[in-house]
Amino acid sequence: MTGNIYILPGTPNDENREYLPEAIKGSDMVVNENGNNSQVYPARLTEYTDVVVNGVQDTWYEYVPASYDGSRQVPLVVSLHGGLMTGWGQAIYSSWTHVADREGFIVVFPNAHERRIWMLEVEKKTLELFGQPNPEGFYMHTPPEDPELNHDLQFVRALIERMKQKYNIDESRIFMQGMSMGDMMTNQFGRYYGDMLAGLGGSAGITWPEVLFDERGEVINRAGPVPAWQSRVEYESIPLHEHETVEFVARNREYWKRVNGCRKLPAIRIIGEDNFAFYEGEHADYVFRDIKNRDHGQTLDDAELVWDYLFSGLRRAKDGTIVSSDTLCPRQGDEYAIALATGNNLAYVNNQLVAMCGPVFKHQKLKYHGLDGGSIVRGEYFMVPVSFVAEVLGERLEYLDNRMAAIVVLKDGRQLQFARGSIGCVVAGRIHSMYCEAVFRDGELYVPIEWICKRLLNQHASSCEDVLYITDHDAELSLNMAFLIREEILSSQAGENIDG
Repeated sequence: MTGNIYILPGTPNDENREYLPEAIKGSDMVVNENGNNSQVYPARLTEYTDVVVNGVQDTWYEYVPASYDGSRQVPLVVSLHGGLMTGWGQAIYSSWTHVADREGFIVVFPNAHERRIWMLEVEKKTLELFGQPNPEGFYMHTPPEDPELNHDLQFVRALIERMKQKYNIDESRIFMQGMSMGDMMTNQFGRYYGDMLAGLGGSAGITWPEVLFDERGEVINRAGPVPAWQSRVEYESIPLHEHETVEFVARNREYWKRVNGCRKLPAIRIIGEDNFAFYEGEHADYVFRDIKNRDHGQTLDDAELVWDYLFSGLRRAKDGTIVSSDTLCPRQGDEYAIALATGNNLAYVNNQLVAMCGPVFKHQKLKYHGLDGGSIVRGEYFMVPVSFVAEVLGERLEYLDNRMAAIVVLKDGRQLQFARGSIGCVVAGRIHSMYCEAVFRDGELYVPIEWICKRLLNQHASSCEDVLYITDHDAELSLNMAFLIREEILSSQAGENIDG
């Protein structure tokens, strides 16, 4: 760490409704566009236009921190803007310049060559949406074509070489990150030229699976493994078909897991609205981040998180292997966490899978209308076997009345007593009303684990898509993380790493 971060006060423009207001450039205006907060235009951000490759002019923006004097090698970050944006737009809508000030690295923000749209491989039906963004002779759509024909790929590749000539760049620490279409472009660069990078990252740019996998389901990749980061958002509007989004997110995640050899359970950490899954790979690591209650785009701290959790501990050795060291923020899962999915008899407990004697289900708390006989649902709660409660939260379990009642002694010594059909729980000799009654099913007594953890243990619980996450701090389970827990942990790895 070589410097400090200081956010300058700006002049808000709350009336802005433009995607990228040109008035921002060179001013102190700040805007909030679709939740993407801008910063004051950085004084040290410098624009360049020149012929870099293919005999045509391109534009880019360089940010060199005040600490740079050329006496020592520094990392290089290439950050790619979203569709219809610019390099300077990516600079103000991200925190890369701030992190560069603190850590002392250089950032370059290229412009896409034409119409502010990167030259991407996309599925065939999407060609009409993007049109032909590049000059005659530099166009490509579905793989596998010759990447040498892709002007934007070659421009970014040549721009990296120019930065290496111009500045004292540590060639083992070159990184790339992008937002939206820039994320898709970063992913594309990684598939062809990822061996130039020590790590890549992106936010809210989901690549079409047809580009990632061939007809046999094999990954399409020419560059080999590279440490990867993907930030996703709960309210994603890309790929323009809502029913496909969750599937596309999962397929993008699967791609880098397979390329990097990520076969173990991830370490899951949820901090407020940030949902992280940290994967260790045989060849390279992979980080998945999903953001609760967030629309398409990138958070202002996305660059900070990518650097702190991944890029800060990476370099690529001369033989091409990835060398990892301690990062500014360790990639560790929540020390205490319980994740449950309805219909599954496996629980994710403190980064391990634990088997239960029966599957989780949701039980409705009903209010009846007396003589009319009707009912209203007043709540729906996750139910688990009482034996599971005793295993993960208690020290002793005693069954009574043919297993239709039970006593659980918690680790703090408090005794809980449950009984079939009763909403009452006896806690240390006193009656408490639970969210719903205990249920006897398939020879096992089930109880509402949310009530136990929240009311008696003062823990936090959140749910999404019939998945429940319990921990000891503020944590809001997001949509894509819920699917990750269900599909990738509780289902696909059901036969591995199971305790109990």
